[in-house]
Amino acid sequence: MTATLHRLDTRRPPSLEPMMQLVAADMNMVNAVILERMQSEIPLIPELAGHLIAGGGKRMRPMLTLASAKLIGYSGARHHRLAAAVEFIHTATLLHDDVVDGSDLRRGKRTANIIWGNPASVLVGDFLFSRSFELMVDDGSLRVLKILSNASAVIAEGEVNQLTAIRRIDLAEDRYLAIIGAKTAALFAAACRVAAVVAERSDDEEAALDAYGRNLGIAFQLVDDAIDYVSDAGTMGKDAGDDFREGKVTLPVILAHARGSAEDRKFWKDAVEGRRAGEADFAHAIDLVRNTRSVDDTLARARHYGQRAIDALGPFASGKAKDAMVEAVEFAVARAY
Repeated sequence: MTATLHRLDTRRPPSLEPMMQLVAADMNMVNAVILERMQSEIPLIPELAGHLIAGGGKRMRPMLTLASAKLIGYSGARHHRLAAAVEFIHTATLLHDDVVDGSDLRRGKRTANIIWGNPASVLVGDFLFSRSFELMVDDGSLRVLKILSNASAVIAEGEVNQLTAIRRIDLAEDRYLAIIGAKTAALFAAACRVAAVVAERSDDEEAALDAYGRNLGIAFQLVDDAIDYVSDAGTMGKDAGDDFREGKVTLPVILAHARGSAEDRKFWKDAVEGRRAGEADFAHAIDLVRNTRSVDDTLARARHYGQRAIDALGPFASGKAKDAMVEAVEFAVARAY
């Protein structure tokens, strides 16, 4: 069964606004938990954590927990703490990622590692991971603990897998998909799935929410990887070409390398290995991914996974929650346009 949203106002672009409005009251509760649990007697911890948590992110992952709970009619309060745990896991991974990647910008602002240094960023990330596990334990469900702790482990595995694939032009597409499935989609899936657990819904509904989150996460990351070659820092909240300069082999690069001439493939090898990393080289890379339709095809894959996410919502009743979750998928894909 395919569920496709036909918005009444098709003149406006897809937006997260319906989801934000849907969960606004619940999000206030989640924000209160986040504020409470990021406090510490060590002033640097809330200062650094607050820099990133208040840095303009859309809080999409905790919103997915809250929206999933709305979708299935859950009326309790356990999902507030679990949504906060999801956000802490995400924030901790961002702090660690920026250290690993040497990033300068996050959501248009200087990264914590640039302001406070790498050691502080890593340690505060560890603190937030610990807080997330406290929240899981407080919930009291071993099932919830298993889902979120497994997601944390899978994310770490995905980051290590990506680290070992850096500057490897021979990265296969299936390994690339495994990396983004772990480092991005796993938390999207878990964020949605735990709502079904606390609501004591069927295994089928739990699996459907997992599938929705997982496919949305893959689509989200595919778009992120595409817009590294077609956007700018003002739009992306990070420097355009970061992936290129860091030697990350993403799907646009995999496709452009496979479709290019021998000269093009030599360029990609040199670029990925760090020998062609200047502005002129990045401009040439943009030309290559466009001329080979590698960005277009990456975005087509994103739409495919987005449709799979929408299809996963088929068993659930129509209503504001379902419409908002479908539009969130459309928004995730439309960011590149």
